[in-house]
Amino acid sequence: MAAPMIRLLEEVSRDHFPYPPAMPEEIEAFEQRVGWRLDQDLRAFYLHCNGAELFKRLPDAPYQMLPLSEIVRARVAIRREDDAQWGPASMYALCDVQDGNYVVVDVARQQNGRYPLFDGDHETWPNPAYCQQIASCFSEFLEEVLRSKGRSYWLSRPTGH
Repeated sequence: MAAPMIRLLEEVSRDHFPYPPAMPEEIEAFEQRVGWRLDQDLRAFYLHCNGAELFKRLPDAPYQMLPLSEIVRARVAIRREDDAQWGPASMYALCDVQDGNYVVVDVARQQNGRYPLFDGDHETWPNPAYCQQIASCFSEFLEEVLRSKGRSYWLSRPTGH
């Protein structure tokens, strides 16, 4: 595990509301259920904590990193239907950012052994013109979130649309 991820996980434990760690058997059962393997950042996170509420406790948490048991296809989380019209089967809801919006991971697009993360806004999902990539990997996303003071950091970025 890279030093930056260790530092981020320590910060989650110190300043936020992590859930108890996932056991290796839970990770194995999750991977069997979804049909893909956690990348090294996600594996490190879930071995450290099986989800977390960031900044505040639910229901006021601006970010809830979902426990493995709650990770489902983005189209199911956002549109409540597992149908191709509601987005690709390779995108999974990873973080609930409230109001029906999620940060999603695309397990079909690994870059340097890590999965990129995207904005899963329920109003525009799954329109690719609005489904922007917000981080190249989970550790980048987590670092941006921890610096955001609870705001959706990607919404203030220029998108070119």
